Amino acid sequence: MIELPVISAAETQRKPDWLRVKLPVGKEYRHVRSLVDEHKLHTICESGNCPNMGECWGAGTATFMILGNICTRSCSFCAVATGRPLAVDTDEPNRVAMSVKLMQVKHCVITSVDRDDLKDGGSTIWAETVNAIRRESPETTLETLIPDFKGQWDNLDRVLAVRPEVVSHNLETVRRLTREVRIQAKYDRSLECLRRISEAGLRTKSGIMLGFGETEEDVIEAMQDLYNVGVHILTVGQYLQPTKAHHPVVEWITPAQFKKYQQIGLDMGFKYVESGPLVRSSYHAEKHLFDMQ
Repeated sequence: MIELPVISAAETQRKPDWLRVKLPVGKEYRHVRSLVDEHKLHTICESGNCPNMGECWGAGTATFMILGNICTRSCSFCAVATGRPLAVDTDEPNRVAMSVKLMQVKHCVITSVDRDDLKDGGSTIWAETVNAIRRESPETTLETLIPDFKGQWDNLDRVLAVRPEVVSHNLETVRRLTREVRIQAKYDRSLECLRRISEAGLRTKSGIMLGFGETEEDVIEAMQDLYNVGVHILTVGQYLQPTKAHHPVVEWITPAQFKKYQQIGLDMGFKYVESGPLVRSSYHAEKHLFDMQ
């Protein structure tokens, strides 16, 4: 197998030109932007400075985070605050649903922090949020980007029971680097979570980030593992270090290498592979509503 080149982050302090982001434009984007500003709505697209915000909003897709903004885990790649979360807001499902309705979101992605402090892992709020959005915006399709619920599968089943159109759980990195990058997560537990989602007959999605120091062989192994447990949709993107306190970027992966991974994934049998430097979990999410038959 021929190795395509990567650029060591140590060789340059500036990001490569291919990581430059186009300014958001378009009528749909301006409409959503005005609603967000006028009604002080909260989306991860905005608070996370997602490079694809303009494109996704223009396509009628937005991502919301539930269960607060304090995570019980401390992954070395993630900028979300770690600590003791606040009490669960039981009205949150209704507020998210009203935001989705107000913004006229066509395809809604819901994510959350990890809530290992809760007996149900937050799964009750997850299910209620899906149901509330369906009541207020029955035409809106849904993707849930869920945690692993610490392997307590009755909590996962609570989310699967409301049958979101897509259920996603990110592997984030390769097996060899999991303990370094996802300190409180387990590679095989994530695979088991994804296997259960797929066996429930739902569109199953996962994503990995590159640039932590993985090899091409590591990445292909992870892709094969994901395919073997029934994942239909794969996203592959470049890791970007949020602050100096987070895991460093070891490599800038070239667009050619991302293209190569996309073709490898399609050849494996994935239905969709989104692979590129700026790809994030919800990138082109509205395109992943393929026929399950």
